[in-house]
Amino acid sequence: MAFKCFDLSLLGFLDELAQNNERDWFAENKDRYERLVREPALDFIAAMGPHLDRFAPQFDAIAKKMGGSLMRVYRDTRFARNQTPYKTNVGIQFRHTQAKDVHSPGYYLHIEPGRHFLGAGLWRPEPDALAAIRSAIVERPKAWQSARDDKTFKRHFTLDGGALKRSPRGYPADHPFVDDLKRTDFIAGCTLTDADLFHGDSVTRIAKRFEAATPLMKFLCRAVGVPF
Repeated sequence: MAFKCFDLSLLGFLDELAQNNERDWFAENKDRYERLVREPALDFIAAMGPHLDRFAPQFDAIAKKMGGSLMRVYRDTRFARNQTPYKTNVGIQFRHTQAKDVHSPGYYLHIEPGRHFLGAGLWRPEPDALAAIRSAIVERPKAWQSARDDKTFKRHFTLDGGALKRSPRGYPADHPFVDDLKRTDFIAGCTLTDADLFHGDSVTRIAKRFEAATPLMKFLCRAVGVPF
């Protein structure tokens, strides 16, 4: 049976994990994690693959337990104040085929009780990628404005992320796109509801929203030198 949507039991498990975020509890409930979280997430990833092939063929949907599109449940606590061992959300990323070699844009799905969203773009781009995007905005201002202000894109997504207080070095403070040049993230967010994820055909619904980010993704891919 083709995957259509997640089951609300996933949220129940994440709630329990948040209340019992310790290794012994997780070990005792590992089979529930597999059945309620990981297996449905992998089914979602597999179902998203044909959609990405249609509108973003350079991005991978890899339905593997390890090393694929599903992000690890284990937290990296080496330098963190919060020493709880497990993430209490589901994170799914669809990375560019060249992501291992070039810091490139991607698509992201975040599922967490009370907080679901989609992301598209580049979060915390490396200095070279950030410089390339800023240069692209200056060199192709009409293309940037067209991508940023696309009606379909703006209907679903809002540009978000960090920004400098002043214009970056080498760019005038009165540049017409100075607010965009100040950005340190080029990420767009789209809030989701429980209904978006847990009812009807959530795969098609989410794919349409990812597709709405095409103007931004095309611009960013060209800026950092990867195909879209």
